Amino acid sequence: MAIIISTNGKKTVKVDKSAFDKEDHLQKYIYENPESIPLYEIKEDIRLLILAREFPTNSGPIDAIGIDQYGELYIVETKLYRNPDKRIVISQALDYDAVLWKHSKDFNEFLGVLDQHTQQVFGLRTTEKIKNFFGLSDEEVTATIDKARNNLNNGIFHFVVLMDKLDDRLKDLILYVNQNSQFDIYAVELEYYKHEKHEIIIPKIFGAEVKKDLGTKSLNKKYWDWNSFKQRLSEFGKEEVLVAEQILNWANKNNIEVDWSTSQRGGFFLCFYTKNDKGFYPFSVSGDARLGWNAPHQGNKSPSPFDKLENRAEILKRLSSIEGAIVDLNNVDGFNGLKLPLRVLADENARLKFFSVCSWIKETLEVEK
Repeated sequence: MAIIISTNGKKTVKVDKSAFDKEDHLQKYIYENPESIPLYEIKEDIRLLILAREFPTNSGPIDAIGIDQYGELYIVETKLYRNPDKRIVISQALDYDAVLWKHSKDFNEFLGVLDQHTQQVFGLRTTEKIKNFFGLSDEEVTATIDKARNNLNNGIFHFVVLMDKLDDRLKDLILYVNQNSQFDIYAVELEYYKHEKHEIIIPKIFGAEVKKDLGTKSLNKKYWDWNSFKQRLSEFGKEEVLVAEQILNWANKNNIEVDWSTSQRGGFFLCFYTKNDKGFYPFSVSGDARLGWNAPHQGNKSPSPFDKLENRAEILKRLSSIEGAIVDLNNVDGFNGLKLPLRVLADENARLKFFSVCSWIKETLEVEK
């Protein structure tokens, strides 16, 4: 197929279809021009932000991982027609889906890997880039991240394969998978033309025409309380349940608010308030039996004095005295700044040190003007 280019209706030029020489060229083009993927045919207002290229997994690197403003996650792969690997597109999609789903056991680790990519390319952490790219408020960013966490927990991804030519066998298979599962696969055929300094891309998406009615139960929020969360933690052991209960009791006794998560994984946040009722929630107890470091969510938007990096770092320094806590002071605003399994706090001395840090945070916020 060829296209005709003209200038003011004159000087017409016939331009024949070109080919991408290498998959790397196609990967780079999409990474820099994500709007070339016609996701608007799935939903009109979707915008795609590519967060990482060559994302490492145990099954090999994923070409690109993206997110939209609703927290939907996208796995993007490129396959040239002459590459015989196109025949295993479906199995590769399922493989990547499974290996990413494993990250649901530690969403902070998943975000940490993304942070490495976004900081290298954009000079921003993932949450900051999402906020700037989509123009979201702090609350909207938190909701988007929570939705991404839920999707990761439930293994819900959109697999997008970009090809220079799409064959009928793959079309049939995509139709079948999309019609009969909660897994989404889209194939995008890219017609590529080059004329002088200009590149022309004509994208055609396949798979978006399938409308599902499989229910949205797994996408709904889950509302947790102590009884349901205790049952979740019991899968890890009695120590984890006891520690979580002791943290809850201590928080209630010391007038520290507890906010329950609505994620599929479950958990609660410890929220410390200033005199002006501005909340600071640096810690969470999650359904994967860990004490989470959540200060990066607020970062320099935290209430004073924790809006300063050195003061957030001071929290981690104090926690580093707990034997068994892994603290990374070079990653204060990364979710891997702290790794602390709940069972570590089964030790009374370790638990008292944690409560001492919490008391210091509370007192610091209460005296701050």
